[in-house]
Amino acid sequence: MTPQPQSPTRPSPKIPVAILGATGSVGQRFVSLLADHPWFEITALMASERSAGRTYAEATRWLQASPLPPAVAAMPVAAAGPDVEPRLVFSALDASVAGPLESDLARRGHLVVTNTRNHRLDADVALLVPEVNAHHLELTRRRLCDGGAIVANPNCSTIGLVMALAPLAQAFGIDQVNVVTLQAISGAGYPGVASLEIMDNVIPFISGEEEKMESESRKVLGSLGDDGLIFADLTVSAQCNRVSVVDGHLECVSVSLRRPASAADIRAAWDDFRGEPQHFELPSAPRRPIHYVDGDTWPQPRLHRDTERGMAVVVGRLRPCPILDHKFVLLVHNTLRGAAGGAILCAELAVAKGLLGESG
Repeated sequence: MTPQPQSPTRPSPKIPVAILGATGSVGQRFVSLLADHPWFEITALMASERSAGRTYAEATRWLQASPLPPAVAAMPVAAAGPDVEPRLVFSALDASVAGPLESDLARRGHLVVTNTRNHRLDADVALLVPEVNAHHLELTRRRLCDGGAIVANPNCSTIGLVMALAPLAQAFGIDQVNVVTLQAISGAGYPGVASLEIMDNVIPFISGEEEKMESESRKVLGSLGDDGLIFADLTVSAQCNRVSVVDGHLECVSVSLRRPASAADIRAAWDDFRGEPQHFELPSAPRRPIHYVDGDTWPQPRLHRDTERGMAVVVGRLRPCPILDHKFVLLVHNTLRGAAGGAILCAELAVAKGLLGESG
């Protein structure tokens, strides 16, 4: 019998949260998504020294399509540092400064949910895609026995890839994956790629991206043992390209399976895929994590990136691969599911599983 969804008790009062790197492009996504969140309340905004002492409206150049929330606009911005009051901290800091500060905050007892790359491959850090590897939060639970912990959101392209691979790995096993990405310019942050480089052009290199996808995918799909995490036994080859699209990473994937599967079998695995966010009916969770779209020219960023508020992965063009077994195309919204939205979902899952109430 399929377990019925369970809605965890809505926290009352709301849980206070801090946002580090609040003025950047991902920080702004955090602000827009958390301003009216049913569980969380923004009580601290932190950014660079040059923003400190100003209101958020004065310190940020607001780039989101939705209006700047008035209550947040009037909040003061503090310099990012270890003196943070809320126990739950969202980090959108630049990687050049994030690592030591996030570690310091964890040592001081904070639960840091980070979108930066610095701690993703640390042995004691859960690299979390909530539908895929919720059980990896056991790493976080172990760390919380000593005070605080870090939970890392994977690379935006990795998130889309493992969401599509996880149902196949569970049902059939996976040996090899080849992925070619067409990544939106918003993934480069603001101001991003110069217009004269990206207009009428494709840039076939994104620094560090291929290595992240190849290693992070194996960690997310790995198993958790008594002595720590065991990376998944599969080979991932990635080629990453920057294209002239604002939001939405498209990925062309070929995969070899350990057990034979028809296209109908694969479609059924995707259609049936659910995880703990759906079981708990978390506020940011998509109703269906994976949507398959029929059509020779789908999915497309402009048409499909906002599916389920940008939190679902959209898959299409499943067909035989003459080199591996099957090939398909997937689309992930890189700044929602792949960044701030995914990190918020990680925090919601941690709350639903009782982790925020744990301390040394």
